[in-house]
Amino acid sequence: MKNVRRHGMAGLKITIVKGSVMANQWFFWAILSACFAALTAIFAKVGVQGVDSDFATLIRTVLISLVLAPFVWLAGKWSNPLSLPPRSLTFLGLSALATGASWLCYFRALQMGEASKVAPVDKFSLVLVAVFAWLFLGERLEAREWFGFALVATGVMVLAIKR
Repeated sequence: MKNVRRHGMAGLKITIVKGSVMANQWFFWAILSACFAALTAIFAKVGVQGVDSDFATLIRTVLISLVLAPFVWLAGKWSNPLSLPPRSLTFLGLSALATGASWLCYFRALQMGEASKVAPVDKFSLVLVAVFAWLFLGERLEAREWFGFALVATGVMVLAIKR
């Protein structure tokens, strides 16, 4: 059966394949990510009260490792990390360092500020991802997408400016 594409809200594409309807999987997972990220801010804000933010980041990291390792193994996705190409290992290592630095900064900001202000400023990373993807990955965005990122940047500035 021929694929039929329709555009819905927020550019969500619905594809009909052999009589079944599937939404773009990336969008589903991105929405779930946003929901969990929101919960992360709320839970972390409560969790860092009376705890050093760097130590809290360590606790979070250890717990994530303890949950993910069995999940990957039970899903049959485990392989020898040393068998990965050196380029992949290098960039995954750099990503881990950037993640760790981000988490340390995020927890420190949460400890000092309100979650409703810290989390949106943290999401300025959306704008930076677009700029970095353009600069380093050669991704090309349309004017409407740049406009959307400009709106996000403006929203972050509005939230960050003291009254």
